[in-house]
This record gives sequence, C-alpha cells and structure tokens, in this order.
Amino acid sequence: MPDSTPPKRYKCHRSRSALVIDGCLDKPAWQIAPWTDDFVDIEGGVRPKPRFLTRAKMLWDESYFYVCAEMEEPHVWATLTEHDSVIFQDNDFEVFIDPDGDAERYFEFEINALDTTWDLYLPKAYRDGGSADNSWETNALTAVRVYGSLNDPSDVDQGWSVEIAFPWPCFAENGGMPCPPRPGDVWRVNFSRVEWLVDVVDGKYVKRPGLPEDNWVWSPQGVIDMHQPEQWGYVEFGS
Repeated sequence: MPDSTPPKRYKCHRSRSALVIDGCLDKPAWQIAPWTDDFVDIEGGVRPKPRFLTRAKMLWDESYFYVCAEMEEPHVWATLTEHDSVIFQDNDFEVFIDPDGDAERYFEFEINALDTTWDLYLPKAYRDGGSADNSWETNALTAVRVYGSLNDPSDVDQGWSVEIAFPWPCFAENGGMPCPPRPGDVWRVNFSRVEWLVDVVDGKYVKRPGLPEDNWVWSPQGVIDMHQPEQWGYVEFGS
C-alpha cells in the first residue's frame, strides 16, 4: 500500500545576519535553524531507510531564501559541468518550491558536487501536461563543500554539503505569493537526493548498469514522482 504519511512541516526562522555562501554549515547564522527530519525513501516507510544520512535546514531574510543540506557519502563523485545539464544523471541535491501551494507554477533546482546547477520552472505538473521551462534562472548563490576527495575512488569520504541562497525576485513573477514572504506565510517545499549505485572500473566511478537511482526525500511522496506538489512539506516563515 502507498505510504499515507502526512506532509512534513518546518518553521523557517528569519536570519539576523546575511550569510556568506561558502558551503560551510557551522557558521553562527545556521545555529538557530533546526535540521529537518532525516530523509526517507521517496515512497516513504513502505521502503527501506536510505543507506546514507541526508538532512537540510532553511532560513530567510529580506533578500534570500536560504537552504543548506548535508549528505553522508563514502564516495563523492560528479561529472556534469555545464549549467542546466540534467543534473540528476549524477548524484545530486534537489529543491522544489511551490509558493502558493496550488500544485501549479512551481520551481525546481538541482545541484551536484561540482556545484553545477539546473533550474527550471513548470507552469503545471508533468501529469497535467506541463513541460519544463529551462530558460528560467534563479541567479542563486551556491557553494559546495566536499568532506574528503572528489572523484577519487582510492579513499573513503565523509560526504558533502551544499548551501544555496535564492533571491526572492526569482519567485515573484509566477509564485503567486509576496516575495519576500510575510511572517506567517506558508509555502510548499520539498527536497530530494538522487543517489546512484556505482562500481570502480579502471580507477573511475561507473554507475552500475541496469539499476535505477535511489530517491531520498524530506517529505515522502508515496510514489516515485517528485512532481506531486500536494505531497511536499509545509514551510512557515517566522518573524
């Protein structure tokens, strides 16, 4: 049976100082932000727990919506270097945002361990005949930090972290909500981590053939489809 867990909830605190986006998550500003629950399989509790820990935080101020995440990963790798590549072909971290919660006019953002990004806007979900607009740009500030080595199979890594600052104007035209938000406003947000099983072949990471990727998320979707915005979490912006 599909997982019937209700969408997660998160209180997004207002930052009292601007954040320097460098991928480091131990800066004082982040200390007031709680971690989300640990990520679970996209289908929820009906599936095994993820092999590696993933969790995220959120903050906001008058200029930006801040997101950070830390991902446990013994072998950090990435290959894509061109902006707006299909980033989930690598291991990645993804952000989904539907400001007015109408399951239409929503935004997707993906980033890999090389700090390569893909941002897209969907006027409606794929299930409803929507198609992605890759011309939409967040102009987000991003940074990645690798705890170990990147693309080096000879050692075991701790993982990697991402830090993102979305400027509010990128959501203003199609979000249907004030940007920046008002204290008490609630947006629909979810996060996904794509993880591929890999082998080491001739000193390089190679995706294991014939196997699909794992999808680990903050708020479970119940099905293998991130494009069900009614299942995304509720994020309330604090004062």
